Amino acid sequence: MENIYLYMLIAIAILAVVDLVVGVSNDAINFLNSAIGSKAISLRTIMIVASLGIFIGAVFSSGLMEVARKGIFVPAQFSFHEIMLIFMAVMITDILLLDFFNTIGLPTSTTVSIVFNLLGAAVVMALIKISASESQTLADLGSYINTKKALEIISGILLSVVIAFSVGAFVQWISRYIFTFHYEEKIKNFGALFGGLALTAILYFIFMKGLKGTPYYGDLKGYVEGNELYIIIGGFVLFTLFSYAFQKITKKSILLIVIAVGTFGLALAFSGNDLVNFIGVPMAAYHSYEAWIGSGTGASEFTMGILGKKMPAEPFLLFISGGIMVVTLWFSKKAKTVAETEISLSRQSETHEKFKPNMLSRTIVKATSGMSDALRYIIPKSMLANVDASFKKPNTTIMTKDQSMDAPAFDMIRASVNLMVAGVLISIATAMKLPLSTTYVTFMVAMGTSLADRAWGSESAVYRVAGVLNVIGGWFGTAFGAFTAAGVVVFLINWEPSVMTPILLLLTIILLTRNFLSHKKKSTESKSEDRLKTAESSSVQGVIHESAANIANVVKRGNKIYSNAIKGLAKQDLSSLKKNEKQIAKLSLEVDNLRDNIFYFIKNLDDSSVGASDFYISILGYLQDMTQSLEYISKVSFKHVNNNHKKLKFNQIKELKEIDEAVEKLFNDIKASFDSSSFEQIGDILNSKTELFRLLSEKIQKQIERTRKEESSPKNTTLYFGLLSETKDLLIATMNLLEEYHNSHDSSVEPATLEVVESIAKSDLPEETV
Repeated sequence: MENIYLYMLIAIAILAVVDLVVGVSNDAINFLNSAIGSKAISLRTIMIVASLGIFIGAVFSSGLMEVARKGIFVPAQFSFHEIMLIFMAVMITDILLLDFFNTIGLPTSTTVSIVFNLLGAAVVMALIKISASESQTLADLGSYINTKKALEIISGILLSVVIAFSVGAFVQWISRYIFTFHYEEKIKNFGALFGGLALTAILYFIFMKGLKGTPYYGDLKGYVEGNELYIIIGGFVLFTLFSYAFQKITKKSILLIVIAVGTFGLALAFSGNDLVNFIGVPMAAYHSYEAWIGSGTGASEFTMGILGKKMPAEPFLLFISGGIMVVTLWFSKKAKTVAETEISLSRQSETHEKFKPNMLSRTIVKATSGMSDALRYIIPKSMLANVDASFKKPNTTIMTKDQSMDAPAFDMIRASVNLMVAGVLISIATAMKLPLSTTYVTFMVAMGTSLADRAWGSESAVYRVAGVLNVIGGWFGTAFGAFTAAGVVVFLINWEPSVMTPILLLLTIILLTRNFLSHKKKSTESKSEDRLKTAESSSVQGVIHESAANIANVVKRGNKIYSNAIKGLAKQDLSSLKKNEKQIAKLSLEVDNLRDNIFYFIKNLDDSSVGASDFYISILGYLQDMTQSLEYISKVSFKHVNNNHKKLKFNQIKELKEIDEAVEKLFNDIKASFDSSSFEQIGDILNSKTELFRLLSEKIQKQIERTRKEESSPKNTTLYFGLLSETKDLLIATMNLLEEYHNSHDSSVEPATLEVVESIAKSDLPEETV
């Protein structure tokens, strides 16, 4: 039986490595997003600076490891056997929960996750002990749980959300009002003061948050405590002079240094503060096992009061943990997915919104818009004009949503404020010994600065607010999910440890593998060559050729969707039809995104090529008509089979396959024509229109005769006529698109040809040559 605890300890150690990976993948946004979003410095430099901060913070971390030992529950109330079951349950659920959020690309709090995992597992284990005791009742639960500390952590986290958002918005509004969006000139004049203030705040934050609780803080304690004001004033003077000298000598903005130092500081604090979330439990498990194995007492009799005492961290383990975190930071693709969520919510320009608006987001936007309009009536117009002038954005080239993804999400002023405010808030909370989540603070500061910067305009507000609500809802989901899941897992392990522990570990491996493959598949799909591309050319001829690729793409995918619908209907294959519905929904969304970019397309056209807009709009209209027909065909086919209606008759299936073969030949010819740019073939394809419509009319007439004589199923008749009618609409839209393309291509080529002929005619070549 003793061996099972050794195996548990080994499993917990392995789980700690996995937890470090999934934890860093989610928490990387805390210190990377401001630098990545502003693109002020290269990604490689950002990663190097952040890696140094992470590694140093991890190696110097130790003071916060006590949270996992005694911060949530009272260890003396539990035996070694029970403590090991609690720790095993916590590690399994923490990994699965964080990996789930990484996979869907939402930031969450590793602090909240570990706290509620410990709380859930400890509560359930305490209830098991109480139920087995004849003298204890439910009222004794409080003796097992550190209720005061747990409530303090929860209330501190909730309070930090409101404070971080409000302070971030206020500081950003003041900064933007002073520096405006045309900040380059003002930074030259006032950048030294701003740099001095920002660097002082960030460096103070590094000392107060990054070094406090480390083994080395004792040597500095006498110099720091009681002299905070002198340190701040001295630092401000020193860093202001440094900022002035840097700008004068290098001719570069001091904001570059602010962003780099801020990234380092947040990375250091993250690893120093949040490392307990990943290895605090494994270290506590190791010390528990070490104390028990030398006691000579049974695992169920040995109480864990020793965990209530302060224990030293293991420097070697801290060193290894820092290395794992750095490697994860460089290679984790899920970290990039989570980072994209926050950057998209704070992007200054229009972008592909990741979240759909909901009733609550619409209500909030309407309410705040109404309040804003009311304030505009109260505030003097001269003051409003003065403020609006500071928030007027520079006249830059209007970019499409795709182009905006490659541009900076926001400028260096906002990036500096994000880092400075987040650092100061965490520093103040640490000095006051208030618990908080670094994820919540950094995320809400970023959202507050976005709001103040008017990044949430009327075009994007409902999407951005919905995104923030989704993330905050995810935080509450983390707390509830962690508490519940850890409780269930510890109950199962306690039922039969030697059986349930391997089963749960195997299940963890399966779920992690599935999430990895799912994320990899989504990443591959997002980079797929089949995705429709927005036209970026500014000439008629360029737009015509760019549109050819999209037409070939839609025809290729539409051909497959149509065929799969007919085949799925013939075989009554519900799974295939359901997948088909997802494929057409994806294609429809891509076409809709192209239509959303029409504004940017027209804005970027040359004055001599405005006619291209009419062609492009028409083409997109026909593509949308095609996808709508395919969507209907796919939807009614799935609905018919899903509702378990009568199968189509043999003759109906046979006729549908004849139509499918004709449509497949048409679409293959179209694709070949557009892929090879053999546009002269379009005329031949158009000539086949009559034959195709004749085939459809013939099948419709046959079904009418069947309905009058032998058809007995109204559902079959409705389905069959619906498929034929929508196929006809699909072909009409396809032929209209080809005619539009054919006519526009010819008209764009003919003037160019005439121009060449005229230039030859006017040349000095001999008449015979001409």
